[in-house]
Amino acid sequence: MIPALVLSVILAGALPGCAPVVVPEGPKARLPELTGDRYVAADGMALPLAVWPAAKGPPKAVILGLHGFGDYRDAFEEPSAIWSKAGFTTYAYDQRGFGASPTRGRWPGTDTLVEDARNMVMLLREKYPGIPLYIAGESMGGAVAIVAADRGVEPDGLILLAPALRSRETFGVLFSGGLWMLGHLVPWLPAGPTSIDYHPTDDPKMLEKLRKDPLMLRQPRLDMGYGLVDLMDDACAALPRIHVPYIMLHGLGDKIVPEGPVREAIKVMPRRPDSKLAFYKNGFHLLLRDKEGPTVSADIVAWIDDHQASLPSGADSGQVKPEIAASWGRDRVSPR
Repeated sequence: MIPALVLSVILAGALPGCAPVVVPEGPKARLPELTGDRYVAADGMALPLAVWPAAKGPPKAVILGLHGFGDYRDAFEEPSAIWSKAGFTTYAYDQRGFGASPTRGRWPGTDTLVEDARNMVMLLREKYPGIPLYIAGESMGGAVAIVAADRGVEPDGLILLAPALRSRETFGVLFSGGLWMLGHLVPWLPAGPTSIDYHPTDDPKMLEKLRKDPLMLRQPRLDMGYGLVDLMDDACAALPRIHVPYIMLHGLGDKIVPEGPVREAIKVMPRRPDSKLAFYKNGFHLLLRDKEGPTVSADIVAWIDDHQASLPSGADSGQVKPEIAASWGRDRVSPR
C-alpha cells in the first residue's frame, strides 16, 4: 500500500493547478471602525456585529465573543442575557467566511482571523477605557483567541469554551495526509457532515434552531476544513505561551473536541493562580447552549468577578475529571 503522504504528493503533481483557496484581508485603506451593527476592517470589509449591553449603567466588563466554525455572531445570544444582568456588555461579529460576512464560504487564513480580533480589541479598548476586556472564544473562536494572545493581543483574560485544539498530530498521519491530498486536489468538495451532525448540544430545541438557521454554514468546502486544521496547529503551538489569565471549559460529552486532545493541551498550558479548568459532566461542545448553559454562563461571571474564587457549579473542583486536572501544567513553574 502506498503511504498516504506519498500518494498525496503523486496526486498533487497530477493536478498542479489545484490548491486550497484562501481569501485574506485586502490592502489596508482605512482605520478600523465600529458602527452600530458593523465592524469595518482596515481593508473596508464590513462584518455584521451584534451588541448586548449591560443591563444597568456602564459595564463592569466587556466580552468579545468569537464564534466557532460554521457558526456566527448569534452564538452568544443566550449567554449574553445572563452576562448583561451581571453588568457585562458583549460584542460578537461574524468572522470572515461565516454568517453573513461578504466572503461566506471561503477560508480567510489564520493571520486575517487574528488581525480582525486584534482590531476589535483595540476598538473596544478605545470605546471602554479602563474597563476589563475578555475574549470568549468558542471552538474555532477559542483557537483564534489563543493565537491572538500569543501574537501580542492583550485582553484581560481568555474564556476558552471547548477550544478547537485538534492538531494534525492528534488526527494521525493517515487523516492528515488524506486531508492534504483532498484539500489540494478537490478543495471545492463539500466537507461532509457539519458539527450539528455530531450532537453538539443536549438541548433539542437548540439543535432544531441551529438546523433551521440560514446563517449557519453547512457543507463547507474542504479547503475551509484544511484551513481550520492549520489554525488548530497554530493554537496548539501557542498553548505553552499563554500569558494572561484564562478559564478553559470542557464538556465530557463533547464529540467534536474529544478528551485525548484536551489532555494533551492541558499538559502544556501554564498553571496560573488566576486561571482555571472547568469540566462539565453533562456538557457537550456548545456548552453555552446546552440545557445547563446558564450554569456555564454563571460560572464565567463568577470567574470574571474573582479569578481565584471557586466556581458556583463546582466544575473547577477537580472531582469531575481529576486525572486530567492533575496533569495541568505539570512540571511547569507558575508565572509571577
